[in-house]
Amino acid sequence: MPKIKEPRYHKIALDIAEHIVQKKFKIGEKLHARSTLAATFGVSAETARKAISVLADLDIVKPVHGSGVEVLSAEKAKDFLDQARETRDLHQTHSEIKDLIRKQREDLTNLDEAFSLLLDQTQRVRQQNPMSPFELIPDEASDKLNQSIGSLNVWQNTGATIIGILHEDDLILSPGPYANITPGDTIYFVGSEKTVEAMQSFFDPENND
Repeated sequence: MPKIKEPRYHKIALDIAEHIVQKKFKIGEKLHARSTLAATFGVSAETARKAISVLADLDIVKPVHGSGVEVLSAEKAKDFLDQARETRDLHQTHSEIKDLIRKQREDLTNLDEAFSLLLDQTQRVRQQNPMSPFELIPDEASDKLNQSIGSLNVWQNTGATIIGILHEDDLILSPGPYANITPGDTIYFVGSEKTVEAMQSFFDPENND
């Protein structure tokens, strides 16, 4: 969604109001679109005149025929600035909420895709081997953690084929031999009942030398 851009003349009106509040433009002082404001803020005389019109509508300045505008009220200039800040805060909050909603939708989409991939992987495995995948969360005291699948020789030692690793919120499908198994990971694998026992024994610290 495109961002709403603040008109240039409105920003200049805020800058003029800021000058009034800070007493850089004093009450009763005469301001001229071309000689004073255009030069001070580096804008065209037309942009300066539009900014003056905004301030005149709010009784912050008063047009004086033939001699520019007169500064009337620092209090109303401050009210104008406060209202603008509140509006910007609302826009910012609105933008942040939309960003959170968009991120949540993206996260849900990514999660849905990850589960779809896991189901697809599981389906292909079942076509080749009519066994449902098993899952194992190794004991955090296991001395097999923080090592790669290849260095552990998991298949050679247990007969299990690891088809996925759930690490925190990331699901790694078909992990290669360099994928590490870390504390808290959930291991998805296929094999026989003996394979399940072998995996439990392999990762159980009580059964490790």
